[in-house]
Amino acid sequence: MEAEEQPLIRLAQHGDDEALAELLRRHYPFVRNYMIKWTMDPETAQEMTQEAMMRAVTHIRSYDGSSKLSSWLITIASRLYLDECRRRKRESRWRQEQRQSARRMRWTAEASGSEWRDVMDALAELEPETRAAILLKHYYGYGYEEIGRMLGCPEGTAKSRVFHGIRKLRKEWNNDGERTQ
Repeated sequence: MEAEEQPLIRLAQHGDDEALAELLRRHYPFVRNYMIKWTMDPETAQEMTQEAMMRAVTHIRSYDGSSKLSSWLITIASRLYLDECRRRKRESRWRQEQRQSARRMRWTAEASGSEWRDVMDALAELEPETRAAILLKHYYGYGYEEIGRMLGCPEGTAKSRVFHGIRKLRKEWNNDGERTQ
């Protein structure tokens, strides 16, 4: 199959969208099946395969033919998944550090006789951008436009972060003012 693909590859590298589409159609199931077996998660496999195909579209001109096209596509998908695994690991470590930092702050506050509110624990669980938007809006009283400027995002994004963050906080608390977790 590889030899018969060479004309299609050359056409795709010279901008023929139909040739590129045909190549991707042929190799998509192979890459997806490989990713399903590796990730053990069909959704993640689908996501990585689609991203790999998009990268192939963008970088088809850089394919040099030193390996099979299927190998090149597998390499792209594999690197994307490894990057995703590394990102998740960093996020997990970061979240753990945030929780440890919140526990240290709580201990320091309680040791000095200050009051630590459970809401601080809940705030520590939010994404930093969301937490910042909520603090700026509800603790410091800034408007959404100003929050957007401070956080480097549009006003609507600032509103969205506050809205979704507050909604997440409310889910963690029951009607009696106690945490549900």
